[in-house]
Amino acid sequence: MKRLSLTDISLKVWAIIVFIFLFSPIAIIIIYSFNEGRLLVAWNEFGFGSFATIATKPAITDAVLVSIQTGFIAALIATALGTMAGVALARHAGKWAPWFLILLILVTVTPEIVDAVSLLPWMVFLGQDVGLSIFDDGIVRLVVGHSLFATAVVAYIVRSRLIGIDESLEEAAADLYAPPLKRFTQITLPLVMPAVLAGGLLAFTLSLDNTIVSAFVQVSGTTPWPVYVLSAVRSGLRPEIASVSTIMLLLTLGALALVAYVLRRAGDSPTDIAKTVGGG
Repeated sequence: MKRLSLTDISLKVWAIIVFIFLFSPIAIIIIYSFNEGRLLVAWNEFGFGSFATIATKPAITDAVLVSIQTGFIAALIATALGTMAGVALARHAGKWAPWFLILLILVTVTPEIVDAVSLLPWMVFLGQDVGLSIFDDGIVRLVVGHSLFATAVVAYIVRSRLIGIDESLEEAAADLYAPPLKRFTQITLPLVMPAVLAGGLLAFTLSLDNTIVSAFVQVSGTTPWPVYVLSAVRSGLRPEIASVSTIMLLLTLGALALVAYVLRRAGDSPTDIAKTVGGG
């Protein structure tokens, strides 16, 4: 058995310290979600009352439902647009491809506050000046704002998956006179389906914690959960904030675990899975 050197032991200890530092706040929130006290920071006794409050307090219930509804719709749109973009970049790249990649990069590196500030007047212009009343709807605004970054992420994932797959099956189908749509639905789409599912799940999780864009584009009556938490800070955080945060954390972890499972079944290595889950 190989003996660890002092350097190896020091690095392992340091890694453990870093992980404890990073995840201690999350652990504390989970613990305080079982607090029966009036305020989050004032521990009273252990109980499940804060979780029951989620169902009895309409403001919290509505905020959670808005976040889930927005995340689901935004994930569908981002998956559809991102899949088409990824397939086009991987299989039909032309002179336009580098410019399109630059646009995708701009979407991913642009600060969220810039997107939020630009989206608000644009949607007001479309809704009030142009007369497209659909852009006065809060859910529509949130879906559009949440879909921007998620679409780019899905496009990256699908493109990287297709680039690593040989085109021989698609070429053989073309030689057998299979029409383009049939080639796509029966060959290309099944090959890239793990990436599509992973991208859709990531798009959903990205939407759940989208705070800055949501704070700018949301309208009264469609307040998502992150914005509700921000407004609750002014009057003091209550234990139900921690309980909902715990549920949202479990939901996010479940989605990420499903991403890892899908990619693992598709043959990805742990390193590739980590890059995908990280949005890389």
